[in-house]
Amino acid sequence: MASTKRNKSLFIDKEAVASLSLVKEGILSPVEGLMGSSDAKAVDSTSLYKGKSFPFSFLLAPGGKRNKEVLEGLKKGETINLVENHNIVGHLTVDEVFEIDPMARVEKIYGTRDMSHPGVINTLSRLGKYAISGEYGIEFEDVGKAKAKIEEAKKRIDAKHIAGMVMAARPLNRAHERLIRLTLEKNDLVVIFLSKPYSADELAYSVRYEALVHLINTYLPSDRVVVVPFENTYLFAGTNELLLDAIAIQNFGCDSFVIGSNHAGLGMFYESHEIKSIFDSFVGIDLKIDISSYFVYCNVCKTLVTQRSCPHGMHHHINFNAESLLQLLKTGLLPPAILMRKDISAIYLSKMFPNRFKNLGKLYSDLTTNSGLIEEHSEREFYNELMALYQTTSLT
Repeated sequence: MASTKRNKSLFIDKEAVASLSLVKEGILSPVEGLMGSSDAKAVDSTSLYKGKSFPFSFLLAPGGKRNKEVLEGLKKGETINLVENHNIVGHLTVDEVFEIDPMARVEKIYGTRDMSHPGVINTLSRLGKYAISGEYGIEFEDVGKAKAKIEEAKKRIDAKHIAGMVMAARPLNRAHERLIRLTLEKNDLVVIFLSKPYSADELAYSVRYEALVHLINTYLPSDRVVVVPFENTYLFAGTNELLLDAIAIQNFGCDSFVIGSNHAGLGMFYESHEIKSIFDSFVGIDLKIDISSYFVYCNVCKTLVTQRSCPHGMHHHINFNAESLLQLLKTGLLPPAILMRKDISAIYLSKMFPNRFKNLGKLYSDLTTNSGLIEEHSEREFYNELMALYQTTSLT
């Protein structure tokens, strides 16, 4: 990015770069740039911007002693560099520098000032007391590539109805697959926004992406499903997650938003004999909201069901609990195939425990059938063959 060494610099992290790019690419419209003090105060007071719902002000207020010194000395019209990891990734022409209350900001984002909340601690550690507004440019290709990928898929199949769903897939299980299939029944194109957080993750984004793409390419009409990274910055980590998800999905070009009925932020309630949700309070969201049923495995039906479609009662139901499945994987165990496809489990375990077996070839030979030829096999293949030995039902 064109700049000069004489410019002053603000030092920001990758999470701030991604957030700035989301706005620059129009993904958080109606927000189109950094807010000045007047707009920021109005948005924080009303949760509206340009007549549409937006939960809090969009600010750049980087912490640190060096940044504080730079911000205190800036003048309107001055151009500064934006630096991330020793590289100039953007520039900003100063319009206004103003003081903010960091604690009030984190409360607006997370709905609490509780210092035991991990989001509060993390955001306060990177937040300064001065915010800056002004026109800026930023280098971050991921968001633009995601937009282009969705547009290409829409044109390729002439999609008229495009559904978006935000998914962490930590790990990917059969309930996720059922939800994707049901969404494909109702729409021409399904866009899966795979959560890409900026904090440490026990299942790396690259591994979760590989597993999801394997599922799509192997078992689904792959030309009708697109996976793109969803830059899960601190903006999306608080109590306003669903509103920001909906804004982003709408601006990515989707016309419906699929969400599970068990989502913690949905807030389902009855009013005037109608089922309402938090979406009914949003202004300017033109998406169709598709609230999906909650799937379980019934040990009598021997398949995936919803609680409304199964007569056998909750004591016969096994939940697709992500934390429990992840715990099994972390201990090196293959989750039951009724809950996760064996080849998906194999992807995770081969990445989480590389070079685990001292003599993989002998194990493979002893526990599987073979052609009689000397062949090399990967750990992923070994896990697949091992799971086949546990086969008990047609679902495995």
